[in-house]
Amino acid sequence: MVHTCSSNRLWSVHPFRVRLPEGTSKLRSKSSCSDHASYSEQSVVLGDRKDSCSQTDTPARRKMLLTLLGSSAVIALPAVAEPKFEQMEALKGKDYGKVRTKYPDYVLTDSGLQYKDLRDGSGDAVSNGSHVTVDWDGYTLGYYGRPFEARNKSKGGAFVGDSKDFLKFTVGDHSMIPAFEEAMVGMRVGGVRRLIVPQELGYPGQPPDFTKQGPTPGNFSGRRALDFVLKNQGLIDKTLLFDIELMRIN
Repeated sequence: MVHTCSSNRLWSVHPFRVRLPEGTSKLRSKSSCSDHASYSEQSVVLGDRKDSCSQTDTPARRKMLLTLLGSSAVIALPAVAEPKFEQMEALKGKDYGKVRTKYPDYVLTDSGLQYKDLRDGSGDAVSNGSHVTVDWDGYTLGYYGRPFEARNKSKGGAFVGDSKDFLKFTVGDHSMIPAFEEAMVGMRVGGVRRLIVPQELGYPGQPPDFTKQGPTPGNFSGRRALDFVLKNQGLIDKTLLFDIELMRIN
């Protein structure tokens, strides 16, 4: 707290408030006008007498007072990260929506992909340019977790058949969605990796279209389930979940 004295007036300046004196009002001040190091407070009655420390009311002190008043107008607040919302066509351009979930046991990459290894593989690791053979399954995680592709053998229901072709592609040739190619790098044969894929790392287009980039569901029921979510213009979260099993590096 800073005090300055002027003729017949005592000003008490606080970093967040200024109290202006009245003719006969009582103000709380330090124990004396000259003892500016003490923080004890007492009542001072302002009368017609000349203030004993009026000689300290210099232009330099006034400049310091104005500086303090100016700086007290700005209060620094801690920065708070704005929440990231899932993309939904019905809420496009809004500053609210479904907040994106960060799963604590997943690795979060700079792109926004989240993944974790369900099983470690062995041997050489996949890199850009590797020719790989994988098995995979997919779920509409943001919409009831419905499967649109089954890994290993068919899981009953509309997924008819005892087996399906494995997926073969070259990492880095952009034939697969960005999340798929990013997640493949570093995997080893026999490993299984689970991916949480936001819309911007999934199927391209507006609305998204799984016919433009893989992986593509292998049967009609899977394509219909995925297409319903991707083409929906309402309040549907298009976040997807994939499990990828690396079968071999060709």
